[in-house]
Amino acid sequence: MNMRLLNDTATVALADQGQGRAFLLLHGGAGPASVAGLATALSAKARVLTPTHPGFNGQPRLRGCASAGDLARVYLDLLERMDLKDVIIVGNSFGGWVATEMALLAPRRLAGIVLLNAVGIDGVIVDPVGLAPAERAAKAFHDPQRYSLAPASPEAAAIMAANHAALHAYAGQPFMHDPTLRARLAELQVAALVAWGASDGIVDVAYGRRLCDSMPGAAFALVEEAGHFPHIEQLPQVLDLIDDFSRAQML
Repeated sequence: MNMRLLNDTATVALADQGQGRAFLLLHGGAGPASVAGLATALSAKARVLTPTHPGFNGQPRLRGCASAGDLARVYLDLLERMDLKDVIIVGNSFGGWVATEMALLAPRRLAGIVLLNAVGIDGVIVDPVGLAPAERAAKAFHDPQRYSLAPASPEAAAIMAANHAALHAYAGQPFMHDPTLRARLAELQVAALVAWGASDGIVDVAYGRRLCDSMPGAAFALVEEAGHFPHIEQLPQVLDLIDDFSRAQML
């Protein structure tokens, strides 16, 4: 994990893998580990930048960074400092919301956005934080028996609690959405793909279709036998979707 300077006093933790077209991969409330497999797979053909949101995994919060829009500005500043253009942003859950804010703010720097079970447009969302680990897994995965969301140690439990606190600092009120986002997305000027795990019990398929319908020309892909993390349960299919989308933006 590298540290990238944002200004004279602020840095962001950033994993930088692979070579080729630049992808910015934004995790949700489950933290950077939830997109690590996707980052590794994408980096076989592309350059993949995976930041850890400030406040997650022990990283310090940034002063004045208190919303999805604020995070979007942080990451746009990062792309500008790295002189990266034609970037494709891939965002899961809360990370997808940040991706949409980035696309609205700086469409000319981006080639497109891929939203994996993203949130942000309304509050029809199940908050999994108060659920027992087995209940959370049942909401999050198509096949919850294969995945454990129980922390493996007291240290892991402390990190998880801190991550949840950071997420709620960014998106707790109103919970995981901005009432203005859906209307603003009508002005989106970049290509968008919405890929949705069909078995998501946190944000359902109807939510995904509403999100897709909010963006001019956006495409929707249903990922069967996957929940809130389609890139974990159906990684090969999600890779194919991202690859096809990326190729289309080069035409």
